[in-house]
Amino acid sequence: MHNLIDTHAHLDELKNLDLALEEAEKVGIVAIVAVGSDHQSNIKTLEISQEHRHFVYPALGLHPWKLANLGTSQIDDSLRSIERNIGAAVAVGEIGLDYDKRVLKVASKGLQQEVLGRLLNIAKECDKPAIIHSRYAWKDALHLIQDVGVDKAVFHWFTGFSSVLRDIINGGYFVSATPAAEYHEEHRRAVKEAPLHRLLLETDCPVTYGRAARYESQPADVLRSMKAVSQLVGIDEATIAEQTTRNAINFFSLDIEFEQGGQTHDTTDSR
Repeated sequence: MHNLIDTHAHLDELKNLDLALEEAEKVGIVAIVAVGSDHQSNIKTLEISQEHRHFVYPALGLHPWKLANLGTSQIDDSLRSIERNIGAAVAVGEIGLDYDKRVLKVASKGLQQEVLGRLLNIAKECDKPAIIHSRYAWKDALHLIQDVGVDKAVFHWFTGFSSVLRDIINGGYFVSATPAAEYHEEHRRAVKEAPLHRLLLETDCPVTYGRAARYESQPADVLRSMKAVSQLVGIDEATIAEQTTRNAINFFSLDIEFEQGGQTHDTTDSR
């Protein structure tokens, strides 16, 4: 059994959270980064993390999909709430840009970019990594991150162009692999091209994956992400697990303990 970290999970959306966390621990997951998507989600995520200290670590964000339902004052309130509570979080996220035509109908590029810029400034000022959603907006998201000067960012579930991926890696940023690495060609290509020292594992649960057989994901499915990466890059599962777990601990400055190779690893001083 390998020690793994799910670096992107919407725990507040799971139907049976307690069971999902129990199953996660059974398969060797030592930490979960729970992401928020709006004010209510952020509050719930903080509550979950308080109930599961040193296992669930919260990230606070405002997802571009949520902007359609918010006025200016509500956006301002959401960002102020993130600022007030960011000390309890390990990252700012999920945040980003989404240029899918269905999203652009309700949240313009200009609005999305303005909100993302403000959120990235919070990340920079508070020295927190950023968890980035960037569907069809990979280059614009990267340029905003660079313009603001955020040092640590992960492009979650990356499916963008190889040229942008190279710029992401050269900028010192990360990408993450989901269970879609089993079958989604653009995501598979990105995972193959990303160096292992710049890769994280995630589930984005409770997203539904699969083609022939569909399933609603939970944190335990980060095992599928790990196995898919191993097969794609031709490196054994133990090495994938060890490196991506170490990447996640360092990226999010996690204070966790876990056993590996018969020895207990205390990461309290890894910050």
